[in-house]
Amino acid sequence: MHTTNYYNTFIEVAEDCPTSSAEIPPQKGETKTVANLQFELMAENPYKFTSDEVIFKGFAFKNGLSNNLEQEREAFFSKGQACLRASPLTKRYGWGIHHDSEGKVALFPVDSEEYQRFVQDPAIKKVKAMRSSRK
Repeated sequence: MHTTNYYNTFIEVAEDCPTSSAEIPPQKGETKTVANLQFELMAENPYKFTSDEVIFKGFAFKNGLSNNLEQEREAFFSKGQACLRASPLTKRYGWGIHHDSEGKVALFPVDSEEYQRFVQDPAIKKVKAMRSSRK
């Protein structure tokens, strides 16, 4: 079983993130995007969900899954999945994501003091979000 969880880690915004202040992902018409769902889950429930839970809930939402979720989750994580380093929140919308010692996640705006504290804390591992374009 694969996992996307990190522990005591902070995902910094991508080097090519187009914004210098965090933005709430816009909704496209009546339909929520995966970015909207990920934002809502983490912003409204800091340190409640792991990365695996956030990513699977986005997958289930996008694919309209509501039955046999445990089986669907096992099948989903039987293959490697992109972690939150590939999330539009970290790549496009200016949000850093902190994973605590239990792997639970919370969002922090790039232009906040909390974000800077995580970046400067030597006790926390830092990783950059994936770039949107190749160098």
